[in-house]
Amino acid sequence: QVQLVESGGGLVQAGGSLRLSCAASGRTFSSYTMGWFRQAPGKEREFVALITWRGGSTSHADSVKGRFTISRDNAKNTVYLQMNSLKPEDTAVYYCAARDGSIIYTTPSVYSHWGQGTQVTVSS
Repeated sequence: QVQLVESGGGLVQAGGSLRLSCAASGRTFSSYTMGWFRQAPGKEREFVALITWRGGSTSHADSVKGRFTISRDNAKNTVYLQMNSLKPEDTAVYYCAARDGSIIYTTPSVYSHWGQGTQVTVSS
């Protein structure tokens, strides 16, 4: 059974940085795509970034390009989201997600496995 456990959220001032981690377990993820999504109060869940486990191809939402970077550590079965130059509008619960396949999809509904989420709060 796939398990995804996020960590690294917290409270940070605008302009600061955080690194989120997603530890994956339960199976071999070589054919998977791993994604980060976020959901702010009263808003729909939105795509942030994704990475294919096998080739390491990445995609980032326009709103975070140049500030956030997704990466993976195959040996640790862990995906990271480095977030720099944080803004108050980045405040949300951040979720790690996984889907079996390497085609790049940014729609949350195609991801079959989700973590519990970690809160990121950016103060102005």
